[in-house]
Amino acid sequence: MMQPFTCHTGIAAPLVRDDINTDQIAPILHSRGLKEDYRAMLFYRARRREDASEDPDFVLNKPQFRAAGILVTGENFGAGSSRESAVWSMLANGIRVIMLGGALGDQFIARVVTADGRAPFTVDLVTQQISGPGGPDIAFEIPPADRTRLIEGLDDIGLTLKHVDEIASWEARAQTAQPWLQSAGDSR
Repeated sequence: MMQPFTCHTGIAAPLVRDDINTDQIAPILHSRGLKEDYRAMLFYRARRREDASEDPDFVLNKPQFRAAGILVTGENFGAGSSRESAVWSMLANGIRVIMLGGALGDQFIARVVTADGRAPFTVDLVTQQISGPGGPDIAFEIPPADRTRLIEGLDDIGLTLKHVDEIASWEARAQTAQPWLQSAGDSR
C-alpha cells in the first residue's frame, strides 16, 4: 500500500530544466548494490564534480535547499526508462512533491526563486491549492482518478481491491452463465 498524500509543506527547490530523465535522477551505476544509498544516489552526477567532491552550484547542494520537500522542474521530468530508484532516491531525500513548469507558469517559478528557501510552500491535494510566500494561492488541476489514488494511497492492486465484492459478484455470475469457462484446464 502506498502512503496516502493529502498535503505537504516544504522548501521548494528550483531545478528548472526540461527533459530530466531517470538516469539523471538516479544513475544506474549507483543502483547495482544490494544496499543502495538512495539518499546519495539522487542526481549523483549533477551533484558531484569529476573529483567526486560536491558541486556547490547544484541547487540541492546549496544550504537552503538541502532539505527541500518540493522540487520545481521543467517539462518532461522523469522521462526515460522506468526506474524505481529515481522515486526512492527522491523520497530518501524528503522530496514528496514535484511541480512541473509550464502549466503552473513562470509566476510560480519566480516565487520559488525569490523565496530562495527562506520560507516553505504548501501543496494541498485536497483543495488543489499551492500556498506560500510572494503571492496568492495558486489553483492546480489533476485528473480526478489520479487525485483519488494519491489521497487514498492506492496503487494498482489497492485500487483493484476496492472492488473485490464487485469482482466476486461478477465471477459468480460468470460461473453460472458460462460454466464451460470454469472447467477449462490451466495450460501453464
